[in-house]
Amino acid sequence: MTQFDYDLFTIGAGSGGVRASRLSASFGAKVAVAEERYLGGTCVNVGCIPKKLLVYASHYGEDFEDLAGYGWTVGDRKFDWAKLIANKNKEIARLNGVYRKLLGDAGVTLFEGHAEVIDAHTVRVDDKNITAKYILVAVGSWPVVPRFAGSELAITSNEAFYLSELPKKVIIVGGGYIGVEFAGIFHGLGVRTTQLYRGELFLRGFDDDIRKTLADEMRKRGIDLKLTSEVTKIEKIGDSLRATLDDGSKLDAEQILYATGRDSKTPNLGLENAGVKLKANGAVIVDDYSKSSVDNVYAIGDCTDRMMLTPVAIAEGMALANTLFNNKPTKPNYVNVPTAIFSTPSCGTVGLTEQEARAENFKLDIYRTSFKPLKHTLTGRDERTMMKLVVDQATDKVLGCHMVGPDAGEVIQGIAIALNCGATKAQFDATIGIHPTAAEEFVTMRTKLS
Repeated sequence: MTQFDYDLFTIGAGSGGVRASRLSASFGAKVAVAEERYLGGTCVNVGCIPKKLLVYASHYGEDFEDLAGYGWTVGDRKFDWAKLIANKNKEIARLNGVYRKLLGDAGVTLFEGHAEVIDAHTVRVDDKNITAKYILVAVGSWPVVPRFAGSELAITSNEAFYLSELPKKVIIVGGGYIGVEFAGIFHGLGVRTTQLYRGELFLRGFDDDIRKTLADEMRKRGIDLKLTSEVTKIEKIGDSLRATLDDGSKLDAEQILYATGRDSKTPNLGLENAGVKLKANGAVIVDDYSKSSVDNVYAIGDCTDRMMLTPVAIAEGMALANTLFNNKPTKPNYVNVPTAIFSTPSCGTVGLTEQEARAENFKLDIYRTSFKPLKHTLTGRDERTMMKLVVDQATDKVLGCHMVGPDAGEVIQGIAIALNCGATKAQFDATIGIHPTAAEEFVTMRTKLS
């Protein structure tokens, strides 16, 4: 008989925590999970899934405009925000049920309540102490708004998914992928949209050609993109909000959404009781195997502040289960992780940016193309797709692929497989393209940029 109630106690039933728990149970471990909010975590409830549904909704406005070039005529149309949100909520509730069933079918015990670490082997949930050989922290992250005069009047992406009414005008503050995605969503739904970013160009860390191309495309669509701008104060003016910028100018809107960062959701978790070391932003410090400073306490996902992506959290969960319960020590792989931004138009990227490759002293061949998508030869829409390959001159190995254009995420997912297989530019060139598609451009680029 084990000296603990469970072999693994997971705090947080998001994508990473659920995967780690289910797989650990399949290896014979006795597992429990505690979740105080909603099953599925950020991704299912206030992240990837509802965001993508809203992105789909936002595209119909342009689709209606594009129909005329293809001979279609449509009559009066009206958008119902309340209906979209109700349908979205229904789907999220269904997914919550799916996660509950997955845990139950795997034999994982679910505790619905706040979990607090008492010591290195003990967790308290609703005044009940539970012991475990291993504790896994998978509590995710939470959006934060910097403190300044009137900052409490701003909302975050969390609240944006549940607005009772669609605002007529919105200000989005922040230049990360969440900011550009919501700018596209609101603009596509007919909202007058302004996006502010304190830097000279948004999407820091992405390839510069993605950043420049997307900024151009957003401005073409009518999004008011204000760079090198920062909000210093927010005031309530009647039914509106007024933002004062650092240059003294003022902007009015019905909603101001902050997408300037997320912190690990570790406060009130009691990790200090077990001696777990944290970063200044609350992130759990872990080694290559997701182990914290305490031998039997592990952490995965957003709360470790490594790579805040759902598939990465899932990979970390799988690696942890194999390490602890399958006698197969496994490190998560962070090389060539593909990423999509569901902006308008969308972006996809995998591997090194040109800037990263140059910083690592690679001698590079750069291939880049920009073209009007075939669809828009009849619609007349002024939109450009950009594709780019970053190639190591010495080995001909493709180091990075970057794209802005329709279905960029779908295209880059396949390219990521090639990069993980070490594909060379010659192998790209030897691959026959599918015509006519945008994706074929990745195997037909022959001219190097000077």
